[in-house]
Amino acid sequence: MKRMIMLPMAAAVMLLLSGCLYPQDELESKQTPYEDQMETVQKAVDTYQQQTDGLLPIKTRDQETDPYIKYPIEFSKIVPSLTEKIPSNAYEQGGIYQYVLMDVEEDPTVKLVDLRVAERIRELILRKTVNGVLPFKDPVQEGANVYEVDFQKMGLKEPLTVESPYSDAHLPLVVGGDGNFYIDYAIDLARIVERDKPDVKPGEDIRYLLADNYPILPAYSLPYTVNGQNEVVFLKSSN
Repeated sequence: MKRMIMLPMAAAVMLLLSGCLYPQDELESKQTPYEDQMETVQKAVDTYQQQTDGLLPIKTRDQETDPYIKYPIEFSKIVPSLTEKIPSNAYEQGGIYQYVLMDVEEDPTVKLVDLRVAERIRELILRKTVNGVLPFKDPVQEGANVYEVDFQKMGLKEPLTVESPYSDAHLPLVVGGDGNFYIDYAIDLARIVERDKPDVKPGEDIRYLLADNYPILPAYSLPYTVNGQNEVVFLKSSN
């Protein structure tokens, strides 16, 4: 998985470094998940699938790739033949989003991955490589093999966070027992469980509560479930 996520991460770095070159209105167009742009791409994907007897305009990735970044759209297969241009907020155009497909077997659906998340993780990977230490701190949850990140060991005075695409929360980062870094979406999932009271059961991965109801996917995360008290917890068998 490490090898497969480096390309979108590298793209994110270039986008962030070049962001100051754009006027404010153009910069905003590259950072907003416009519904009409997603609908245009969705129509092009549907048409491509019809014309190719079920094939999809996606890049090939390893089977072990994070499921939320596993099927990136290959725009060269649909632009300009099926849609006029690549959306302005796509990373191919200097935007912050990678366009991907979910539910490719049953109902291929266009979704977005925020590459600023990838940049945060990349920063920690680089620091871990330079420092040569595994930054494990206290366990986040007993038996889950997920830990707080020791940011002091990483040479940072303050913990890194990412802005949530679902709320005004700042989401923490955690480190798994495998040494990889992940975004902790528990805050947003708990809000949905408490507010909407969905029919969720212990043992099922409930990240679909975010993936199904928002344009942006909970990429670079570990599976979550609920416990007997309906509290959001890491799925223990996931890591």
